[in-house]
Amino acid sequence: MIHFGVLELVIILVIVLVLFGAGRIGKIASELGSGIRSFRESIQEKDENVDQP
Repeated sequence: MIHFGVLELVIILVIVLVLFGAGRIGKIASELGSGIRSFRESIQEKDENVDQP
């Protein structure tokens, strides 16, 4: 199993930041968050529909 230290994680984050830029990373994180949010909402709606006879 691969174990990453703090220095390795910082280096990876810097490389990702240089490749994509801060604005692009923010946009990707925002889209990912909204996708997760909509997935959770659909799961909750499905659970509510199952509880009702």
